[in-house]
Amino acid sequence: MSKSMKRVQAAIEAAGLGTEIHVLPDSARTAADAAHACKCDVAQIAKSMIFEGQETGKLRLLLVSGAHDADLELAKAAVGEPLIRADAKRVRSETGFAIGGVSPIGHLNEIDTWMDRSLLSYDVVWGAAGAPHAVFPIAPQDLQRITGAQVVDIH
Repeated sequence: MSKSMKRVQAAIEAAGLGTEIHVLPDSARTAADAAHACKCDVAQIAKSMIFEGQETGKLRLLLVSGAHDADLELAKAAVGEPLIRADAKRVRSETGFAIGGVSPIGHLNEIDTWMDRSLLSYDVVWGAAGAPHAVFPIAPQDLQRITGAQVVDIH
């Protein structure tokens, strides 16, 4: 298990969640790949998208349903500033995750988080677990609670 995956597992355990990481036989770099591997609807994939605030320079995490793209105008209204794609090297150095395996939990540093309201319509959603071939199931209410995410409409 990689260091990134171990941080996610530690976060799962620290939160008292009764779930575990699933290692997939193939990479799940896209929401469609992850949904196929998890045998779930693509909308149940909680994509962890890292952006940079254009004014503050702070990293921002958007948890978006795999069925949607983040609407950057709606995200701007929710976050309070325009967002731009974050540099991959910065994402890795500040979160501890490489793009494609960014988890919603287990970051090296705290990160302000917003969660797509549509994820709450499912009993279970799946998040990346620190590697492109690793995921974990979680109730969306638990995901919101442990990330401290603000629930918003961002698609």
